[in-house]
Amino acid sequence: MSSLKTLPRNRILKGDCIELMRRLPEKSVDLVFADPPYNMQLGGELLRPNNTAVDGVDDAWDKFDDFAHYDQFTREWLSAARRVLKDDGALWVIGSYHNIYRVGAILQELGFWVLNDIIWRKTNPMPNFRGVRFTNAHETLLWCAKSKDQKRYTFNYEAMKVLNDDLQMRSDWTLPICSGGERLRKDGQKAHATQKPEALLYRVILSTTNEGDVVLDPFFGTGTTGAACKKLGRDYIGIEREEEYVKLALERLSRVSRLAPEDLAVTRSKRKEPRVPFGTVVERGLLEPGQILFDRSRRYFARVRADGSLAIDDATGSIHKVGAMVQGAASCNGWTFWYFDVEGSPVPIDVLRQKLRAEMKEA
Repeated sequence: MSSLKTLPRNRILKGDCIELMRRLPEKSVDLVFADPPYNMQLGGELLRPNNTAVDGVDDAWDKFDDFAHYDQFTREWLSAARRVLKDDGALWVIGSYHNIYRVGAILQELGFWVLNDIIWRKTNPMPNFRGVRFTNAHETLLWCAKSKDQKRYTFNYEAMKVLNDDLQMRSDWTLPICSGGERLRKDGQKAHATQKPEALLYRVILSTTNEGDVVLDPFFGTGTTGAACKKLGRDYIGIEREEEYVKLALERLSRVSRLAPEDLAVTRSKRKEPRVPFGTVVERGLLEPGQILFDRSRRYFARVRADGSLAIDDATGSIHKVGAMVQGAASCNGWTFWYFDVEGSPVPIDVLRQKLRAEMKEA
């Protein structure tokens, strides 16, 4: 494959991820999600108490001669990923205690800036059969901006809050490992030793990309990232060197359907909404000078003035300043504090702001 001038969207590229990423256009993808080899360093066969073998990670792609070789590999793929990331893009990488600290140190050396470390707490982890350590019940994901000075990156905060029953989404995620019907199998055995649950990628992609964004997965495996992207209306680029995994991923992706356009919309942050000054509400005639506003309990009353300020007794100021003053508070969101009367019922003035915002979007 020669250097590409356009992105191969929604394709799986077979080959070495470092070489292939170096041939992709510079600053062309919105997000990189990486599930690299963990370098598990397993010593010998692991047996259950009944002497049956544990189906662990013993594939050749997870084996490195020593830490120095693993660090060199990590530095090269992270550098290649950084090159193809847009300046407002971000990177996710997942790992276990075997590798995540080495990966984290290298990505910081390369200029990435850690935004969060996410703990994926597994509801059904593999037991510790030897009984000599705590059960390994979590993995760590690092979410990083491309640089410390990066001003913009995608984070759908409000969507994550809604997903979590209107509570802030925390950095500890409780999800089951990939099992049951979701786990791909071949000849009755796991098709891939480290297949991730689609729910994990669903949350990553929904939280940190927008519809139509391009997500690159340099360790595509059996296509979990691609399946989540296709469902959520994002484009993916998968890189995978193992022929068998490519076949499995292609077959899997052929069964995935994209959500309908009306179902792809997510709750947007209020910060991204157009700014509407309260004065605009007044000059548009949605509220008249001299009209009385009040709080929900009708304890405080203020008069609207021609310039969009409020007056109460001898004090004047913005809807926010006067709302804070009457409560003796440091700050106040005047849009939700003040109400006006509509046929005897209190209505928050924020409905007038939303009316104007809707007009702006149509325009």
